[in-house]
Amino acid sequence: LAPRLGVSVMPVREALRDLQSSGLLRSRPGDPGGGAEVQSFSSGVLQRSLTALVRLERLRLHELVVFRMVIEGSATYLAALHRQDEHLQRIRKAHAAMRRLVGGDQEAFGQADVEFHQVIAEASGNQLLRVCNEVARGLVLGLIGEKLARSSDLPTLQADTCKRHGRVLAMIKKREALEAAHLAKLDLAEYYGPYVDPGEADELLALAHRDLSAF
Repeated sequence: LAPRLGVSVMPVREALRDLQSSGLLRSRPGDPGGGAEVQSFSSGVLQRSLTALVRLERLRLHELVVFRMVIEGSATYLAALHRQDEHLQRIRKAHAAMRRLVGGDQEAFGQADVEFHQVIAEASGNQLLRVCNEVARGLVLGLIGEKLARSSDLPTLQADTCKRHGRVLAMIKKREALEAAHLAKLDLAEYYGPYVDPGEADELLALAHRDLSAF
């Protein structure tokens, strides 16, 4: 590569190391063929890239929540249209686990909550929506996870989350796509509203009430 590109060996090595750390290449030390192997596409590569981009840009919580609302609303809309019985059963199971855990361990409750959202994203049938939603959720929770854990009224917070998720589940069951998307966005706006500035919270609510078909 160095003579072909007309550069020294050092920048080529650095470039290959960068591509390897990004998950785009895999080195093969000791392989008689030598060189590096180009990796096939995986959601993990995209997830790492999006996470790095968001962290480098140092986006605020409000921006991340807006991004997640747009992604989750779209995923929920598609899930209501395309979900299979197996998806519906898994969403119900995750929601039932959340209800049982109200007032209990927040970590276990959070795991059931993650499963609820992941199955909806899977049911959308769109891998990019699933990965983007997963990245956004992780980054948002990374910013406010401690605040949630220290909440003075965690059981009420958990119960309210279950109630909002139950409304989304009901619309997915009925295949009411627009209403399911609206309630999914409203869930996020109400949940994260207390953690952003009042003006930003109002913007989240306005976004939640906007018809998805207007985008």
